[in-house]
Amino acid sequence: MHKFSAAGLAVILLIFGLATSARSDVEFGLSADDGGLREFHLAVGDFYRVPEKEVVVVRERRIPDEELPVVFFLASRARVGPGVIVGLRLDGRSWMDIALYYGLGADIFYVDARADGPPYGRALGYYKNKPKKEWKYIRLADDDIVNLVNLSFISKHYGYSPNTVIKMRSQGKGFIAINSDAKHGKIGKESKGGVKQAKAKEGPKGKSKSKGESKSKRR
Repeated sequence: MHKFSAAGLAVILLIFGLATSARSDVEFGLSADDGGLREFHLAVGDFYRVPEKEVVVVRERRIPDEELPVVFFLASRARVGPGVIVGLRLDGRSWMDIALYYGLGADIFYVDARADGPPYGRALGYYKNKPKKEWKYIRLADDDIVNLVNLSFISKHYGYSPNTVIKMRSQGKGFIAINSDAKHGKIGKESKGGVKQAKAKEGPKGKSKSKGESKSKRR
């Protein structure tokens, strides 16, 4: 009876351990077969200098994956914790409203690129049609901000021209798929070299740093 109880306890502990491990995989990094989600989370964490766990925690607060870069971008520019930005978002504020709340204008979202049609033509057209001194008064829709922040993040993180990323997005690809293609070199070497700050990373205080540069331009 004693031997049976010990064996039964061992089986229970084994099952509990496997269940806990599986749950951890889902919560902190997802599974290996996740369609590039974990790669996207790791890239966001690396670029904005936050642990992957923090990226996943923000996601678990019902922030869509492609909006995660916006959370960390605004947190770095506003110099507040990502949780503060998430709280404002969950209160129903638009991304533009959150930026304005911290005194940040639409000029911080600008990306030097060319686009005539969707999804970038409208947003970039706002900047094209106004003097630079008036960019901060532009009011962008949520979709425009998500597209511009992801464009900046992916092109700078991997060193691709923003126009290359725009082309892929215009073909209907989502940013998780674009990130995966960029990470695995599926875009093509000829598309690289169009970003001066290719390896720049956005730190927690909104400053960009890259090798060989003592000072980086703010985004």
